[in-house]
Amino acid sequence: MPDASRTHLVLIPSYNTGERLFSTVEAARAQWNPVWVVVDGSTDGTGERLQQMAAGDPGLRVWLLPQNQGKGAAVLHGLRAAREAGFTHALTMDSDGQHPADLIPAFMKASQARPETMVLGRPVFDASAPLLRVRGRRVSNGWTQLETLFAGVGDSLYGFRVYPVADLIAVMARQPWMRRFDFDTEAVVRLAWRGVKPVNIDAPVKYLTAEEGGVSHFRYGRDNVLLTWMHARLMVEFVVRLPGLVFRKLRGIAPFQK
Repeated sequence: MPDASRTHLVLIPSYNTGERLFSTVEAARAQWNPVWVVVDGSTDGTGERLQQMAAGDPGLRVWLLPQNQGKGAAVLHGLRAAREAGFTHALTMDSDGQHPADLIPAFMKASQARPETMVLGRPVFDASAPLLRVRGRRVSNGWTQLETLFAGVGDSLYGFRVYPVADLIAVMARQPWMRRFDFDTEAVVRLAWRGVKPVNIDAPVKYLTAEEGGVSHFRYGRDNVLLTWMHARLMVEFVVRLPGLVFRKLRGIAPFQK
């Protein structure tokens, strides 16, 4: 097992992921120490079983939220606990096995080299990726590029990324959104507005079938309505911020620095 980091941790939000959660956590623990899991009101019994795992593993901590609040809310819960424990950065990854645990050390190394940045996974899709999902994310990515004045966000939806803890808590504390499926995209936009430069690293993503234990809570209609509302809000704020963003881009001020 790797030595415990005092600055960087892996943070996994989970909701009714089933058996896949345990292999995901085991894979993350093989690559990093510590790993924290926030079980977001799951009703499948995984939280209790994970607590039993944590009892014998000092590198694993588990929080059980009493009811489902959404991915962003679960991440925020973990971020606040991380800040209290003195951690400065958190790598978030999904609990369903889609994200490459073997790349955790590389992402952490990039973050440690440039702690003022956010290290974003840029997805590399294989044949398992639903074509509708791949094409649909291009729309969100296009809006994100505009809203950040082309600050360099490689992908707005891929949740395998390293955040600076204090900055992300600060942007989430100032508004009531970013608590559900809108979390990943709005987080990178608002962090870029705050001056956090994106650094992109290619990372594979795998969509598992039900036979492979894959679980998806994505609902095409509901979640795309949520994303549309989010981008509408962000565009209104972008217009207000545009003069300042242009000034910073011309001067090479964060997030537009090299």
